[in-house]
Amino acid sequence: MKTLDKIPTGKIERASKLMKTGVKIGGNYVKYYGKKLVNPELTKEQLNEDNAEDIYDGLKTLKGSALKVAQMLSMEKNMLPRAYVDKFSLSQFSVPPLSAPLVRKTFKKYLGKYPEEIYDTFENDSINAASIGQVHKATKDGKELAVKIQYPGVAESISSDLALVKPIALKMFNINGKDSDKYFKEVENKLFEETDYLLELAQSKEITESCSLIEGLKFPKYYENLSSERIITMDWMNGVHLSEFAKTDFPQELGDKLGQTLWDFYMYQIHILRKVHADPHPGNFLVGEEGNLIAIDFGCIKEVPDEFYVPYFELSKKEILQNDTSFIKKMYELEILTQTDTLKEIVFFKSIFKEMLTLFTAPLNEEEFDFGADEFWNSIAELSDRFSKDTEIRKMNGNRGSKHFLYMNRTFFGLFNLLHDLKANVKVNNFKRYLD
Repeated sequence: MKTLDKIPTGKIERASKLMKTGVKIGGNYVKYYGKKLVNPELTKEQLNEDNAEDIYDGLKTLKGSALKVAQMLSMEKNMLPRAYVDKFSLSQFSVPPLSAPLVRKTFKKYLGKYPEEIYDTFENDSINAASIGQVHKATKDGKELAVKIQYPGVAESISSDLALVKPIALKMFNINGKDSDKYFKEVENKLFEETDYLLELAQSKEITESCSLIEGLKFPKYYENLSSERIITMDWMNGVHLSEFAKTDFPQELGDKLGQTLWDFYMYQIHILRKVHADPHPGNFLVGEEGNLIAIDFGCIKEVPDEFYVPYFELSKKEILQNDTSFIKKMYELEILTQTDTLKEIVFFKSIFKEMLTLFTAPLNEEEFDFGADEFWNSIAELSDRFSKDTEIRKMNGNRGSKHFLYMNRTFFGLFNLLHDLKANVKVNNFKRYLD
């Protein structure tokens, strides 16, 4: 893959790149509607493929926040057309890496030395290049190391990047611009945290020490003396990315074991630590040779405040879902309903959220849950398809819920998708054995 000697860092330069992408997308729509005049039965499949290709190509050289948003969207398998999911998921692993001279320049700036002066060996070619940083392999004192290097200018361009992608997101998710600031501010704050590698280092050590008691779970060791605000050095962990493992003919017993470990890891974080690794995409997990699950990235940690945690999980209980008075009370607490809502809006949103929550919280209300079963996923796909075509929903104010929903829902949906890939059957309350 071609390497990058330079990343656009100026606001005007980055805006220009995105504007060119916008012009291409406009051209795709013109072609689509022209063809549809001739063939009214034409679907949007080719349009989606063309747009996904052009958006991804435009973002991958910019890297940073815009590409990170694409990565986040690729996890929403039931919200986006397949073409977008397939293309955007490449941002987890497959984007152009920095050239060797730019890597050396980054080391000199943030650790005061070139890589060959710090490590015994250092591979110039990156192993993985993603949205915010890329990983190189190195050795020191007989240890194999993974060295994550942040792309230049990523932290400085977060606010301007989000301002540029905001109009696209507003249209895609039917969000009213005037009330959307709390969600974009939440994303912006999390992205700022993800570019602070000293914070990531502290979070990594805290989570790994707290969760080391979970059976079948392994973590790398982190080296503070070989890290800085833009570089992190950790143990090199041998294993296969979870997405690649899921494509193999693995024994279901192993899939269940890995799935149980993954579930226990997340439930322990959420219910005990009240903070969670809110980036559950396959690139952050490996499967080791011994069948252990390895977690390797803790850049995105979401704290779960009590004022959200309590009503969020109460709302998932069957007795609350089936009691209209209690259900509506929790909807107000979670900002799904507001004091200015009309009776029509209250009735409408009570109905659709009750249907959604009854489905999405089903795993939390069972002793065991089979994430490989088609019924659950077919129901989600059917519901998503029906809601996407519902003209009444598009007329209503789409900005519903606390800002904390953004990363909590992302966490659960990402977790559910990983468990589905493993076809895992999990014991829902198994994590409680770690409370003693």
